[in-house]
Amino acid sequence: MQERRDTSFPQINQDLLRGVIKTPIWFWLVLGALGMVVLGGAGAMGYLFYVGLGLTGLNWPVMWGAFITTFVFWVGISHAGVMLSAILRLTHAEWRRPATRAAEVLTVFSLATAALFPIIHVGRPWRALYWIFPYDFARGIWPNIRSPLIWDPAAIFTYLTGSSLFVYIALLPDLAAARDHTTGWRHTLYSVISLGFRGTARQWRLQVMGGILLSALILPVFVSVHSIVSWDFGMTMAVSGWHVTIFAPYFVIGAVHSGVAAVVTLLALMRWVFGWQDYIRREHFDALGRLMLVVSTAWLYFFFMEFLFALYSGESAEIALREMQVFTPPWSYFFITFLLTAYFIPVPLWLFRGVRRSVPLMFLTSLSVNIGMWLERFLIFVPGLARKQVFTFDWYTYRPSAVEITIIAASFAVVALGVLLFSKFFPLVPIYDVKEGEVFSTRIEVGRRKVPAVVREE
Repeated sequence: MQERRDTSFPQINQDLLRGVIKTPIWFWLVLGALGMVVLGGAGAMGYLFYVGLGLTGLNWPVMWGAFITTFVFWVGISHAGVMLSAILRLTHAEWRRPATRAAEVLTVFSLATAALFPIIHVGRPWRALYWIFPYDFARGIWPNIRSPLIWDPAAIFTYLTGSSLFVYIALLPDLAAARDHTTGWRHTLYSVISLGFRGTARQWRLQVMGGILLSALILPVFVSVHSIVSWDFGMTMAVSGWHVTIFAPYFVIGAVHSGVAAVVTLLALMRWVFGWQDYIRREHFDALGRLMLVVSTAWLYFFFMEFLFALYSGESAEIALREMQVFTPPWSYFFITFLLTAYFIPVPLWLFRGVRRSVPLMFLTSLSVNIGMWLERFLIFVPGLARKQVFTFDWYTYRPSAVEITIIAASFAVVALGVLLFSKFFPLVPIYDVKEGEVFSTRIEVGRRKVPAVVREE
């Protein structure tokens, strides 16, 4: 039994613009709490820049640790926007409607946060930026353009630009709705940024065409970004466990797995906080759960293939690394926790329709997935470096310091703060998409298609 009810267009405007027009008390409390965490992270980052990377747990040979792990994690979360907006928009999946805006916004803020971590990781960012941006060949700076470390900035900033345009184009009708329901400075602001959108037939045609074109154009960038991130490691032959040809599809499908789980977490919070039970319904969580069943199983296949490639290679360093990951504490504890939280706890639960339609259970299982996926990235990077072999055998361990943990916690607060501030100025559920879904509700249900009714031309 669906919990859906027919809603009039004025009621949709009122419900979805309520958070934009009115500011509840909880907003300021959450804003203050997140702001304090962000300030704490900024202070830790400033202290790190002043003292140096010696404050972290980084060492030789473990030169990449929690910062780069979190960088890859946030790049993975950013893939949710393309998966739920671009791909499902092109395939006309009806159940995508309430989730698209949240996924797109999560993409923008997580990708912007990810871009900060390589800068933090170098310890002296002003020197790194001098040598990286811009490429001034007149100064005799000739970067190695064959290195994925050079491809990373181009891919990430292209993806960030495309995702921002994607959000803005889809936001235009809702900006016009906000303009028509506000007064004073808000009315002036929305009048400017809505670009004169009045809902004429030509404007709708251009807006829909722009959304479809951006959906198609951003798909190659979607694949390339995490492939290039994986090549940061896959093209490094000196580290055991990194030089693997399957890394590109393995990283991409893992990014989709963690990204869709993050969207489920965000949708559950939106439903509880804003009271949008009529718009974010249980059948939407059911559909997302079925999608994650497919994605997570595909990810598990690539995970075992990556593991088997190392064993079939017969190289002693590869086999020793896998034995260390699976049987040697504390790596074995992380390994078991990662497998349980990323797959073997949530996926069997998603097989049951009652779990997929339970918002609290979907919230908890989606959190479990991203705990496991962060540990997965950690287990890819750190153990391989801990047993790094170049000309001599080096074996050391790594423990993140309090400074690293503070900055990583602040990154989660930055993303949450960005989404919270966005929700204060723009609706997190697309108004025009929900209205379009109401029109189609006489012919299409979430997850199945009805026999089309005769549509009378006006």
